[in-house]
Amino acid sequence: MVNLIRYTIAVQKPKLTVRFFRSTQGREPVREWLKALPGADRKIVGDEIRTVQFGWPVGMPLVRKMDDGLWEVRVDLAERIVRVLFTVLDGEAVLLHGFTKKSRRTPAADLNTARRRKATL
Repeated sequence: MVNLIRYTIAVQKPKLTVRFFRSTQGREPVREWLKALPGADRKIVGDEIRTVQFGWPVGMPLVRKMDDGLWEVRVDLAERIVRVLFTVLDGEAVLLHGFTKKSRRTPAADLNTARRRKATL
């Protein structure tokens, strides 16, 4: 006779769904940017985005509010500092812009890119 042991695994449901911003030409700039990162860095960034997905709302040091309805996922990697700017609409985190920081301040051009993309949603 075979004894079966049943396990109940609590599966946490995400608080947000995550999607990539898609341009009118069908490009997904954040996905393209992520794919260009080294594999180990890409995994770390993905893990942090997943933390936001399952733990929203999340505060510092992982997430910082940048503007009205605009947040950044803050990731310090071994050789670079990266940011992913996103907005939350109807329970969905839309990844708007990803970039590597080169100074302490977030460049206005990067913020403006995210703002423009957010305005098209």
